[in-house]
Amino acid sequence: MIFIATSSFIRRRKLLQGLLATAAGVPLIARAAWPDKPIRFVVHAVAGSAADLICRVVAPELSKGLGVGVVIDNKPGAGGAIGIQEIARAAPDGYTIGYGNVGTLAINQSLYSKLPYDADKQLAPVAILGSVQNALVVNNNLPVKNVRELITLAKNNPGKLTMGSAGNGTTLHLSGELFKSMTGTFITHVPYRGSPQATQDLIGGQVDLMFDNLSSILPHIKSGRVRALGVTSSRRSPALPDVPTIAEAGVTGYETTAWGGIVAPAGTPREIIIRLNNEINKVLAMPAVIERYNQIAFDITIAPPDALFERALRERPVWAQVIQRSGAKVD
Repeated sequence: MIFIATSSFIRRRKLLQGLLATAAGVPLIARAAWPDKPIRFVVHAVAGSAADLICRVVAPELSKGLGVGVVIDNKPGAGGAIGIQEIARAAPDGYTIGYGNVGTLAINQSLYSKLPYDADKQLAPVAILGSVQNALVVNNNLPVKNVRELITLAKNNPGKLTMGSAGNGTTLHLSGELFKSMTGTFITHVPYRGSPQATQDLIGGQVDLMFDNLSSILPHIKSGRVRALGVTSSRRSPALPDVPTIAEAGVTGYETTAWGGIVAPAGTPREIIIRLNNEINKVLAMPAVIERYNQIAFDITIAPPDALFERALRERPVWAQVIQRSGAKVD
């Protein structure tokens, strides 16, 4: 006699097996495979900013690798604290990640007397994406052609020149404050909610100069809408080989660099962190992504998760000295 298992018999057998497993102390329902729904990617900067551009290169390719949507959610304000709080307060289930950078992970700790988040306790590092230089740019109508002429103009007109920035506590703000302290100039700081707004006012002549990430200001430099006087790193940018470093241009010892990566809420399972890191590093190695980042002068770094916080810890005392030396304050 041949016995044929019917669908109803199979269902009853599976139910019985499940009940027996539960009685033996084995969970009846296993945890669903991750990911099985879209992932929110919090960016603590406005749309069109360098941070936003950097993340929007990664997000669509990461989405393909994970097989679910990766949706950018811009949460600017308060020196990045609003966005970081969104990440820190989210459930540690792998469905919220976000952008963390030199400002939120290394600068704010010295700039603000009290922060509404603790990066070391409330966040987990996922991946470091890379770094970008800042550039000193001026309105085309400002009568200066180089850094030395800008210093002379500022010294002859204390407080009259205005310096826009993407906001208090950013490397753009502190690049300017360091420049002022090292050159003995008084230039009025005008913080904006983001780099795009500051750039538009620079082009329009409402502010005279600003420091901005090359990732966002480069198209305006190349189109001639603003004039670049120097870059902030210790070496010239391949994207602007004829533009000197600020140190080369006469401010000996001057150097700042911006960097960023991806974080998750503390407590996110390690296996999810590792999966995200592996997928992100695959994205960073893609020729199309490398080319896109080259276009916005962003230098890629491929590394394990902990490299992001290791860099933050190394640079906190460096930025603390910059803040102390420049006298930078939250306006």
